[in-house]
Amino acid sequence: MSVVDKNGRILSDSFTGYGNYLVGELLHPHWTNFVYWLLALSVLCWGLEILFPWRKDQAVIRQDFWLDAFYMVFNFFLFSLIGYNALSKVAVAAFQDGLAGLGISNLVVWDIAWWPLWARLLTLFVVRDFIQWNVHRLLHRVDWLWQFHKLHHSVEEMGFAAHLRYHPMETLVYRTIEYVPLAMIGFGLTDFFLVHRFTLTIGHLNHTNVYLPLGPLRYVLNNPQAHTWHHAKELPGHHPYGINFGMTLNLWDYLFGTGFFPRGNHQVALGFDGVETFPKRFWHQLRYPFRPTKQFTHGRTTWP
Repeated sequence: MSVVDKNGRILSDSFTGYGNYLVGELLHPHWTNFVYWLLALSVLCWGLEILFPWRKDQAVIRQDFWLDAFYMVFNFFLFSLIGYNALSKVAVAAFQDGLAGLGISNLVVWDIAWWPLWARLLTLFVVRDFIQWNVHRLLHRVDWLWQFHKLHHSVEEMGFAAHLRYHPMETLVYRTIEYVPLAMIGFGLTDFFLVHRFTLTIGHLNHTNVYLPLGPLRYVLNNPQAHTWHHAKELPGHHPYGINFGMTLNLWDYLFGTGFFPRGNHQVALGFDGVETFPKRFWHQLRYPFRPTKQFTHGRTTWP
C-alpha cells in the first residue's frame, strides 16, 4: 500500500471512527461516558459557584459564560471531529514509519506496564504534569505562542468554563511536545484516560469562582486562589512573563521559583494590557494570532 493510500485510509477510518464514537457517547449514557461526565463536572462546578461564590458580586451567568461553554464543546469534541483526531493519527503513523526506517520499533525505554495501577497512574500523572508545566511556560515566553495563549488570558471574569477557553493550536503544541516523552513510558490507554479525567477535574476547579482552602495541600495541588493570580492583569516585576504555571500541581512553581501566592485580595483585575480590544467573537478570536503584525509583545503590566 502506498503512503498516500495508507494515509487516506487512516484519515477515512479516523473520521468515521470518531464520528461513530461521538454519536454513541451522546445516544448511550453510561458511567464511563466522557461527554456526560464532563457535563456533570461542569454542572457540579457551576453549582458550587452559585452556592458558595468567592467573588460575590459576580453574576451567575458571568461575562462570556456562553462563549466559554461553546469553547468546551468545540475544543473537546468538534475540533477532533473537524480533523484533529484524523490528522494526529496520520502524523503519529508518519513518525513511527520514520523510526522504523531507523530500525527503531519501540520507543518504550521505561516499561511500567507491570507496575501496580496506583504506581503507573502516579508516575504518568507526575511526568505529564511536569511536561505540561514546561509547555505552559513556553506559551508565555515565546512571543508567537503567546499570541495563541492570549485567548485563554482574555478571560476577565473567572468561572469553571474558562478552563477550556483556549485556542485549538494549544492542543497541537501540548500534544506534540508530550508525545515522545510519554511514549517512552510503558503505560496503557486506560491509565492515560484516568489521569486525564483527574487533571480535567482539577483544572475545572482551579477556574471556579469558589474559595477552596486546601491547607498544607496548597503547596502541592493547584487551586483557585493560586490560579487566579496566574490570570492577573498586572504581574510582579520579577516575573514579567507570568506566574503560577502549574497545571494540576503547584509543586513545580515552588521548586523553580515561578510561584506567587499572596494571601488576601481576590478582586484582582484579570487579562492583559489591551484585553478590552481583544476580539469578542469566536471566529475572530481564532484568527487573532494569524493577523498581520510587525511585532508581538507580551502585553502584561508588571509592578515592582
